[in-house]
Amino acid sequence: MKNLLLLHGALGHSDIFAPYTEELSRYFKIHAPLFSGHGHIDLSDNGITIEKYTQELAEYCEKENLTDVYIFGHSMGGYVALCYALENPERINSIMTLGTKFDWTEEQALKESKMLNPGIIVEKVPQYAEQLQSQHGSKWEQLLPAIANMMVSLGKNPPLNQNNLREIHIPTQIMIGDKDNMVSIEESIGVYKSIPNAKLAVLPDTKHAMDKVRPKLLVDIMKDFWNLS
Repeated sequence: MKNLLLLHGALGHSDIFAPYTEELSRYFKIHAPLFSGHGHIDLSDNGITIEKYTQELAEYCEKENLTDVYIFGHSMGGYVALCYALENPERINSIMTLGTKFDWTEEQALKESKMLNPGIIVEKVPQYAEQLQSQHGSKWEQLLPAIANMMVSLGKNPPLNQNNLREIHIPTQIMIGDKDNMVSIEESIGVYKSIPNAKLAVLPDTKHAMDKVRPKLLVDIMKDFWNLS
């Protein structure tokens, strides 16, 4: 059976894919690994970088002996998937990304990272704090600054750029929700135009968070892209 990797975003969790696994299991063996610092996986002493997560993905694929793999990555998961594709194109069949931010600048990364303050989240968005506690346990307060540092690192030196995106020749579909307030349609179009064998999909009435995406809409788009029937 074909292998499908479902990659969560920063502060996300593999359980966000629960509404999709039953239907997708008809076509794929599903893999939904957790990146370090998320869920039950400990946070590395060396912190978090996109390069580290790319290496974790490579190690997972090696351990599971995954080749000709299909990948869906939400947000940061899509960024990691494309970084992995640059290094291991022979292992990948195709990639779909949704809500992945590509246009990282140091100024913008610093601005976004300041929002990842545990104290402010507990005070201003207690329901989100409870969700993070539920998904990641007590270490969620350490995970936030680690993700913030990763964002700043991305802003200073983004691993993906116009030049190396042109080197990705595997089939790719860049997807963005039309109501995503974290990622612009313009930056998604820019990446779509940079990857030679890419397609673009704009999901109507769709916000950034994975739990705000309509499962039937996304599954139908997946089936279309991957020619599933």
